[in-house]
Amino acid sequence: MQNKLISLVLVVVGVGLLYWGYGESRSVTSQVSEAFSGSPLDKVMYKYIGGAVVLVTGLYLYFRKR
Repeated sequence: MQNKLISLVLVVVGVGLLYWGYGESRSVTSQVSEAFSGSPLDKVMYKYIGGAVVLVTGLYLYFRKR
């Protein structure tokens, strides 16, 4: 039961990081930086990658058969 709770918390944190990264990618600062450099800010990419890793880990732990 505790493993399911931890995995659900990881899923929520992963989705939160992905949403936070998406919101930050739509900020004026990020859009101006992307317009000049052609790539998104590192902070945004870290949130996307971290959110995806945490989300996949949480889903794996939730659906893993023991």
